[in-house]
Amino acid sequence: MGDNSGAEFLQQKYQLNKDPGVVITAKRHEKRTGESVDQGDFSTRIQNYLDRLHGVINPPKLLEGHDNFDRQERNVTLLKHGLHRDFVTKPETIPESYYDAIKRKHKEEGHGDIEIPPVNRQELAQTIVEDQKRSLDLWIDYLVSDDAKYPDWLKYFAFRSVLGMGNYDKNRGVFNERTRGGRTTAPFPELNREALAIVLDDLEKKYPNDQLKPGNRTNFEFTSRFDISGDAKQKYLKALDNKNFSQLYGLAIEEFKPIGEELLKITEGRWVKYPSGSDPKQLVSSIANYGTGWCLRGEAVARRYLVNDKNDLHVYYSNDQAGDAVVPRVVMVINQNGSITEVRGVATQEHLDAHIGDVVDTKLSEPEFEQEGKMYKKRSVDMRTLTAIDHKIKTGQNLSGEDLTFLYEIDAPIEGFGYNRDPRIDAIRSQRIPDEDMPVVFGCEIQQIARNPSEIRPDTKAYVGPLQADVFELLSKYGIDHIYTKFPEVKIRIEELEIERKTKAELKQKLDGNDIKWRKSDGSYAETMIDNPDFPNEINKQSLTLVTLKVSDLGFDKGTPTTDQIYDKAKELGLELCPPEVGPEYRIAYKNQKVGEWCYIAMKQISGSYGGPGVFGLGRRGDELWLYDGWARPAREWALVNRFVFSLRKPSEPQVPQI
Repeated sequence: MGDNSGAEFLQQKYQLNKDPGVVITAKRHEKRTGESVDQGDFSTRIQNYLDRLHGVINPPKLLEGHDNFDRQERNVTLLKHGLHRDFVTKPETIPESYYDAIKRKHKEEGHGDIEIPPVNRQELAQTIVEDQKRSLDLWIDYLVSDDAKYPDWLKYFAFRSVLGMGNYDKNRGVFNERTRGGRTTAPFPELNREALAIVLDDLEKKYPNDQLKPGNRTNFEFTSRFDISGDAKQKYLKALDNKNFSQLYGLAIEEFKPIGEELLKITEGRWVKYPSGSDPKQLVSSIANYGTGWCLRGEAVARRYLVNDKNDLHVYYSNDQAGDAVVPRVVMVINQNGSITEVRGVATQEHLDAHIGDVVDTKLSEPEFEQEGKMYKKRSVDMRTLTAIDHKIKTGQNLSGEDLTFLYEIDAPIEGFGYNRDPRIDAIRSQRIPDEDMPVVFGCEIQQIARNPSEIRPDTKAYVGPLQADVFELLSKYGIDHIYTKFPEVKIRIEELEIERKTKAELKQKLDGNDIKWRKSDGSYAETMIDNPDFPNEINKQSLTLVTLKVSDLGFDKGTPTTDQIYDKAKELGLELCPPEVGPEYRIAYKNQKVGEWCYIAMKQISGSYGGPGVFGLGRRGDELWLYDGWARPAREWALVNRFVFSLRKPSEPQVPQI
């Protein structure tokens, strides 16, 4: 940051120094520092703006009692809300032509003239909105993550371009334009990390500060691909000159060739180690002829992995049809401490393909990776199970109760090796009828699934309905563990937590022994809260029932309720605040937390860093389990998607008559 790299590029492309966001940021800079930034000094103004965006996504670790993760999560959530508001289509703006097209298609398929009732229009509209939010969030989550190893100016350029891109028209070879907050019904473009890496790598090569003239054509990686036509090459070079991200990205997606199924079935091959500090060109050229989906396809990104971050990269190459080990299938990233930080395959979203599991298991069983291999074992088993279920679906076989329990993640979340959730999960679920699967999953009759509190009976096995006053007391009375406000999307997690008697010092040792990130040296200020006198020195033996839910599950359907409002609503439902020791104790117990999930312990606030009132937060980043301090003033406002952990109120003891 701060080297003005790319500012001239953005000025030429957008005249960015006049953008309202840049102007406001310059005024804030002047107010904060007393130094004015002249409008003519576009390079400084634009870099000042990029630095501000960088600070929002990567906030300082110490700021008003927040730790870095609490504030980053909140900032990204607010960023998403703002972008959804400004760029996602509203149901009321969907054009009538969209519904006309559906009616026309039905008629062409021989169904005659149809009308779409209002309730179906609402469902169709909501599907459009949710698809757009989901596709936009994929870009946001990736570009703000540590995995997107690109300069800020390139991230800004790519994302601003994506906001104006609709679906891809294969016949014309272009992305259709979308109108801001308007009538576009298509989702945002698919995130293809390999195509993005190719484009951004070439842009970074072509446009350093001293090479901005059109026609300056280096030997770009994409253009050296063996399978690119002369016509596509000229289109690509012209799009580079014109700074046309949309066209560049479309060409990159169209021209790279995914690895065919026949090659994927061949698993014999060899591992190759690319040591820290080595020249990335050898790695990049070795994967150039195959569509891996890896961002390592860009030389600049590969250099950042090997040189800047000092990682070792282990790549598995399977044999091609001639018997040469040249087909890239798996990449493992090993950090300076010898820990595995990533395992990526060549399936969608960089998950492992269906054939390569044994190779990865064998690698993870090597003495060098013995400890790491244990951590990845569940992922390997989950991917094998998902592959078997996918095969059953494709071959017309029925799914067993065990299959459905796994698919709906009743007992544990499904974990994979790629980014985000394995897309096969939702693809398979979309073909199911949840109401028909529920009795199989829960092992009961349909009438044993209650839809509202009045239907709860002694033989009730599951509850799928709204949370109302004292509903948890009823559910607890009959021992009902399967609780959803909507199946399978919104599950209320109920867990038993057993806490043994120990001292504060013994608790700290246990946190360290479980490799929890909780100390100030890690960047977490949970240590400050545990050292606070309000945290007990002696922890008593106790048994608690924990209830994890989202703010929206409490009945809030809009707005940003405060800490006090959330606590009051939970009390109405029969929930209580947790004792403070639940934070670290639950962190130690909750080892299968989903990657990217963050939740807060509902508790009486304890002063954390800078003396601000806070609660414990639990998060998982990659394979790291974090305990941190979340800022929680009584009037702090929370997003509806934030998760809280409460304690279930114990049934009151019957009064013994006095004689």
